[in-house]
Amino acid sequence: MLSMKKYLKGNNLGFALFSGVIFFAFLGISSFLEVPNLEYLATPATVENKEIKNFHIIPPNPVKGIYMTSWVAGTKDWREKLVNLIETTELNSLVIDVKDYTGRISFEVSDPELQEIGSSEKRISDIKEFLDYLHNKNIYAIARIAVFQDSFLAKKYPDLAVKRGNKITVWKDHKGIAWLDPCSTEVWDYTVKIGKEAEGVGFDELNFDYIRFPSDGNMKDISYSHCPAQFTKSEIIRDFFSYLKEQLKKTEVPLSADVFGMTTTNTDDLNIGQVLEKIEPYFDYICPMVYPSHYPATYDGYKNPALHPYEIISHAMASSSERLIAASSSPSKLRPWLQDFDLGANYDAAMVRKEKQAVYDAGLSSWLLWNPANKYTTQALDPQ
Repeated sequence: MLSMKKYLKGNNLGFALFSGVIFFAFLGISSFLEVPNLEYLATPATVENKEIKNFHIIPPNPVKGIYMTSWVAGTKDWREKLVNLIETTELNSLVIDVKDYTGRISFEVSDPELQEIGSSEKRISDIKEFLDYLHNKNIYAIARIAVFQDSFLAKKYPDLAVKRGNKITVWKDHKGIAWLDPCSTEVWDYTVKIGKEAEGVGFDELNFDYIRFPSDGNMKDISYSHCPAQFTKSEIIRDFFSYLKEQLKKTEVPLSADVFGMTTTNTDDLNIGQVLEKIEPYFDYICPMVYPSHYPATYDGYKNPALHPYEIISHAMASSSERLIAASSSPSKLRPWLQDFDLGANYDAAMVRKEKQAVYDAGLSSWLLWNPANKYTTQALDPQ
């Protein structure tokens, strides 16, 4: 079977954890109820023969951000409207797709092995200049990296993909999207390389999404060729998190994890490998996707949870805060994704504000707004 190892010359992927690399001291997680203590960094870079200054800024306290697709980030007039929204409201942060579900990296990369793989697509032609522009406006830039959901790499290197039960055909979820095998350390190394590229162009934080086993598809016809005969999903995912932390500690930027909303209340792994207590040691921020519309009918006794944003999010954040305290960790790590899109209910300004209030009433202050179309409810945001 085709293997990415054939194309990544001399990289010995999958064995880097045992390669005798000398690791520097990890920046680590800040003390209880504090944000990471990062220093300003400066790295010169050249874009189109123009020298600019890329630097990392420390995370705002609190972080209040919105999501931006790579296509919007590459469209100057559209992205400028969202930057203006940030400047004129309480917002201070921007999450930008570096790699989405398609598996395509949204800007040109410098790593020769990533170049050879060919997953880069020039969606954001002026990425360094754009990040420098954001930094000059004191806007915190977060790189979103979808990990195991990746149609591009699964098609090019099917031996790295999750397979159907016949162990030959690439498995796809209900949306027709292929997934990479979470047990593949080649995929782990590939993810590390993308993270380093994102930090190198100027992103202030690396945010990892789809860091789990797949769930939405024919789960009776699925196999993982890179996993041992006997394995526990949560242990595999925990090992991946540990590897990310070790390999990316030299970047000296925070790491964050997007996780299922129900990880805040469920103590099992939801059959995807995500357990809150096995996530928190490896990330500076944990971002549960507590979209009320994504909770099942009758959850907590609500026929339609989408109609009860305050109650759903209040329960989620109170539960996760208690669990982090019990694990001798800080609830300030929690930075939930909130719903700003219509699904299950009309999410107008009042509904979004109920979500925000639930976060505040749980003793937390940071949040991110998700709208896949990048159209946000201005009236739900406090003016600057």
